[in-house]
Order: sequence, then C-alpha cells, then structure tokens
Amino acid sequence: MQVILLERVAKLGQMGDVVSVKDGYARNYLLPQGKALRATEENIKVFEEQKAQLEARNLETRKEAEALAEKLDGQQFVVIRSASDSGALYGSVTTRDAAQAATEAGFSVDRKQVVLIRPIKELGLHQVTVRLHPEVEVEITLNVARSEEEAELQASGKSIQELAAEEEAAAEFEIAELFDDIGAAQIEEGEDIEGGEAEAPSEEGEEGREEA
Repeated sequence: MQVILLERVAKLGQMGDVVSVKDGYARNYLLPQGKALRATEENIKVFEEQKAQLEARNLETRKEAEALAEKLDGQQFVVIRSASDSGALYGSVTTRDAAQAATEAGFSVDRKQVVLIRPIKELGLHQVTVRLHPEVEVEITLNVARSEEEAELQASGKSIQELAAEEEAAAEFEIAELFDDIGAAQIEEGEDIEGGEAEAPSEEGEEGREEA
C-alpha cells in the first residue's frame, strides 16, 4: 500500500513522503495512529492544503519534546522486582513499567513512547530508548533491583554477580570466624585442665601424718 506520511517515521521517511508499506503495517499502525494517509489523489491534495498547519504543529510539539528531553536524557529510574539469586526476574519489566517509573519521578512519559526490543527479565542496569517525538529520542536507565539498597549498589557500578560473590565471601568469613572462636575456646579449656593447681591435702590427712 502507498501512503503519504503526516510526520517523520523512523526508517520510513519524512513528513510529506509517499512510501510503499505492507498493508498490515499501514492498517494496524500508520493509519489508525494518524501517522499517514492512503496516498490517493484526494488525500495528497488535502495534505498539500494542510501542510503548513501540520508543519507548524510538528514544530511546536518538537520544541516541547526537546525541552523535556533536556531534563529526561540520562536519567536513572529504580524498578523494584522479585528475582532469584542468579538475577532472573519472576516476571518481566515492560514499557508500561518504564513509563510508570519515569512518570512517578515527575516526567510525563507514555508507554507508547518507550522503545523496548524485548521485555527486561533480569536484574541490573538497562538502557532504554524513549521516543518523545518522531525527531526527538533520549536514553534513560532502568535500575532493576530487589531492594532500594541493592539498587544503590548497582548504581555504584556493582553487578548482581559481584554482589552475590561479596555476600558469599562474607558468609564464608563469618563461618571461618565462628570455627576460629570455637577452636580458641577448646584450646583455652585444655590449657586450664593441664595447668590447673593440684588439690590441697585435707585436714584429716595432715592429722594422720602427725600422729604417725
């Protein structure tokens, strides 16, 4: 199907371009979202008549997007999720979760603006693209962790594997210290027995020797 684009569409063309696309892509995405019109003579004429208005509206929305982009670009948002010790999530983080995290932090982001190739299914720091406008994109980071404390550690540059290794090392150290304490206590007990004072003779024993 041939369509005329009403705005810039990534990997497809600029506003006013007439392009050929698959019928399903046009019917399910471009046409219902107002991004394009069927490239009929009548629609092309309508576009030419409204081109100045469309360009003015596009410029206005782009300026708004650029203003938001300056504040949003590079931001990091924490998403708390349950996960296994290996870091695999019990579920996944979706575009809706990303938009919600940004919105709760004071940024107006719609889930349709979040670009995820696939849902996030593991702990860690994940780079995500947010398309604020056909011509304006920013990168944000989703810090997916099991707790706020873990999120802070991940933000400092530690991976879930490093955190797990540190916890394991700390546990092993505690166990080693426990065994050291037990061993030291046993040694001290043995020294007390070996180096203990001999029992003093009883009064009866002393009297018997004097009579003898």
